[in-house]
Amino acid sequence: MNAEADRSDIDASKAPLLDHLIELRSRLLRCVVYFVIAFGLAFTQAAKVFAFLVQPLVNAFGPGVQGKLIYTKLYEAFFVEIKVAAFAGLCIAFPFIANELWRFVAPGLYRREQKALLPFLLATPLLFTAGAALAYYGVMPAAFRFFLGFQKLGVVDGIDQQALPAMGEYLDLVMNLILAFGVAFLLPVLLMLLERAGIVTRLQLKAGRRYAIVAAFAVAAVMTPPDLWSQFALAVPLIGLYELSIIGIWFTERRRARDAAATTTA
Repeated sequence: MNAEADRSDIDASKAPLLDHLIELRSRLLRCVVYFVIAFGLAFTQAAKVFAFLVQPLVNAFGPGVQGKLIYTKLYEAFFVEIKVAAFAGLCIAFPFIANELWRFVAPGLYRREQKALLPFLLATPLLFTAGAALAYYGVMPAAFRFFLGFQKLGVVDGIDQQALPAMGEYLDLVMNLILAFGVAFLLPVLLMLLERAGIVTRLQLKAGRRYAIVAAFAVAAVMTPPDLWSQFALAVPLIGLYELSIIGIWFTERRRARDAAATTTA
């Protein structure tokens, strides 16, 4: 009798887990479908997207100068378009994918937890876009002008030193910069979530400010081209975002204290 009861309890505990796994599978399949559709749409416009991504280099060459992007492998241009379509498709599909993940996680959260997490979800694409915009409009033109300044046409023993960047290498550089700045600008979301989970506190973040400054320059040195402008362009905003996170945590602490006081009074 006891064995049958234990078996029924195990079966009952397995049922919700199987339901969750089935739901997770269906939502992941929807995410794949969203990405495939977005990839297909982006592939039809890959040339226009690449033309947009190459504009910082065009502007760096300056007016009246015809720059070149070359490819040394027969299949390189094709795979560049594939990469561009995948990159653009992921950006297009991200809101739909995030919505599916949210709809999977939200039912398991309390209402107050949903309200606490929702602002972070809304802030994520905004901060990522801000970082990507800084990389595209601020860092790339200055960095490319700096590197193109080393061209020497016919002035060094009659030998031209001309910049002929490869399409694949240029695209990798651009995407790495956009992703690096976009992800780096999510620092406030990460720190505030860690504080919300009780892993760090505002006082610990204040005490670790000097280490954060060193870490910001170390991250900038790894994630950007080897010129000072690019490194400062990432490190300085990172330091500012770190300070902004401390201020944001201070406001959330005050709000939680007010809510706790109101609950105690009631």
